[in-house]
Amino acid sequence: MGLQPPDVRGIGQNARVTGMKAFWNALPTEGRWLLSTVAIQTFGRGMTLPFTIIYLHEVRGFELGLSGALMSLIAITGLVVTGPGGTLIDRFGARRVLIAGLLAMIAGCSLLAFATHPAIAAVAVMLIGVNFGVSWPGFNALIASVVDGEVRQQYFGVNFALVNLGIGIGGVIGGFFVNVDDPATFTAIFLIDAATALVPLALLLGPLRHVRTQSDPDDGTAEEPGGYRAIVRRPAVLWLTLLTFLAVFIGYGQMEAGFPAFARQVAGVSTQVVGIAFAVNTAVIVLLQFTVLRLITGRRRTRVMQVMALVWALSWVVLGATGLLPGSVAAAIGVIAYMGVFAFGETMLQPTVPAIYNDLATDRTRGRYNAINSAAFQAGAITGPLVAGVMLGEGLDAWFIALMVAGSLAVGLLASALERVVPAQANGAPSAEAAPR
Repeated sequence: MGLQPPDVRGIGQNARVTGMKAFWNALPTEGRWLLSTVAIQTFGRGMTLPFTIIYLHEVRGFELGLSGALMSLIAITGLVVTGPGGTLIDRFGARRVLIAGLLAMIAGCSLLAFATHPAIAAVAVMLIGVNFGVSWPGFNALIASVVDGEVRQQYFGVNFALVNLGIGIGGVIGGFFVNVDDPATFTAIFLIDAATALVPLALLLGPLRHVRTQSDPDDGTAEEPGGYRAIVRRPAVLWLTLLTFLAVFIGYGQMEAGFPAFARQVAGVSTQVVGIAFAVNTAVIVLLQFTVLRLITGRRRTRVMQVMALVWALSWVVLGATGLLPGSVAAAIGVIAYMGVFAFGETMLQPTVPAIYNDLATDRTRGRYNAINSAAFQAGAITGPLVAGVMLGEGLDAWFIALMVAGSLAVGLLASALERVVPAQANGAPSAEAAPR
């Protein structure tokens, strides 16, 4: 069975952990180790993520189309390895799979730092993609083995805020540091990205070496038959996976494509305004996440998703309105406001969806449940930019906004459908009475 610290497993689904101090005290030592190093782990990724395509195109001289294709290899590789990665997590444990993924990440970043040929860059980004494919289900399974109940939901939320903090700080510092006329600056940030991966690697080899996510084969628990097919056939998993895909498609899938393209081409704002908008996004998440966690504790997670869907619909309406006054101060304010409102919705999504997946899973299937979550996320992140590129490229600006608003409202409808089939405990309901599975 997974690690079961008595000070956390004893906290029931209805327990209230309403303050940061109470939350921290409720965590076992392993949970504190994980949470206290999240921002450091993601700092290096923040330094490289916004500048990788600039590095490939402007520093290494690869064609822009080729550079974009190399970037897509990260997501594609991650999607391909997610399924097998989830199975390996359930069979051998998250710790071993995560160590392999982190070693691939270190090798990939180090190789990319000196990649002067497209073939070398392709190998490098595929190695990075391997880590992306296994890190989400691996770390989520690790977290779920350490914390339970409402503490688990809060952990996912706080973890998300710290991830954004690390990436945001890394992006700001990277923006001041890199110089396209000095390739050594880009080499440095990729080596820093590789070095920050040593932090979770050290945790897995040290303080977390005894954490076990896979179940004991002699515990007498029967394996769920059919693997992924049987899991996805569960109505709750099917509706939740569709919701995750759509939420990412109209949300995160637009952050690197639809939003900046609309802001520049339709709203007519400067790149500086776009950068400020991303900074506001990070600030809102970091400042509001724990407040939102206090407000949603003990409430049905599907109801929280419905509120999030309305918030996101409003955010897209705000962005769409900026196209009515292109190039104006009002448009700039609207672009920034869009990111702030959207970030508020993010603080509701991240604590709820991973918590439901892990409350539906058992120790024998936790890796696969998180892999399904990861695959839905990555599929939305891949298709979102493609659709945005086609629609905005054809000048269908109003239809693009209409699709995003309709998609947001559809997320709310999917949450309603999910509520009818998800067990009450997995939905964070105060009642222990379960809905049909």
